[in-house]
Amino acid sequence: VEVAVEWSCLNFKDSMVVSPAGRVARRDQLIGGVDAAGWVIGSNNPSVPVGTAVVAHGRGFGTSHHGGFAPRLRADASWLTALPAGLDARSSMVFGTAGYTAMASILELERHVDPGSGEVLVTGATGGVGSVSVALLAARGHDVTALSRKASSHGFLEGLGAARVVAPEVLVDHPDRVLGAARFAGAIDCVGGDTLAAILRVLRWGGVAVATGLVGGASFATTVYPFITRGVSLVGIDSVDAPAPVRSSVWAALVGALDASTLEALVDKEIGLEAINDGLHQLDRGDAHGRILVDPSR
Repeated sequence: VEVAVEWSCLNFKDSMVVSPAGRVARRDQLIGGVDAAGWVIGSNNPSVPVGTAVVAHGRGFGTSHHGGFAPRLRADASWLTALPAGLDARSSMVFGTAGYTAMASILELERHVDPGSGEVLVTGATGGVGSVSVALLAARGHDVTALSRKASSHGFLEGLGAARVVAPEVLVDHPDRVLGAARFAGAIDCVGGDTLAAILRVLRWGGVAVATGLVGGASFATTVYPFITRGVSLVGIDSVDAPAPVRSSVWAALVGALDASTLEALVDKEIGLEAINDGLHQLDRGDAHGRILVDPSR
């Protein structure tokens, strides 16, 4: 299938691909971009006819196969997901892999936590997954607590619907005990490492931590106490190899999930191809508030 790419976006994974010390890229010469959305302009597969609006993410896009930082994309038909009615290419890239991961996380969280039943924590809240998670959770009626180290982020996060913004120190509770005070009904953790371990200690009975990222570390140390004395659950989210029915259901859940003004509030800026390098450095510095969209025609 050949796709005319209308929009792509920047993700933390894209910055890992171009890192000299990174091991994410699987080939030496690679067009990056782990996300893309556009229209099918050529196809030899009747299940994805010409004219179909599609989104591409995971499946090795931008890591093992050429990705979305180009006006054209060629892919196996099974790697593409048809965009549901009500979600255009630009809106889908405001969400992107980050928004997909956020909604997949929320659907898992809501197996354990009903909206309005207690505080839900979002870590790494100014990042892609974190910021979209804050907005989606608030729109679905959850009491959202956003965790951020940046004092400058409070207005941005509160504008997305966070009821409060807290510093990481809030997770350091009774460090001399095996568990802290039971505060949060659930959490979407975009950080990993010690942060994830700290979250497990302060979840309420029956709470759930949904793990989506590892910017704070790939390993963590914990005890069995959160699981055997509070019935806590730890759930992981994968956006790379999720089967087609799961992908379709998550994208369908994003239709109408946010109003137009909130969706636009998630956008940090729009750039062309030649500004991608600067945009990736911005992500590395942690200076982006929300999503950076890429228009490959610029």
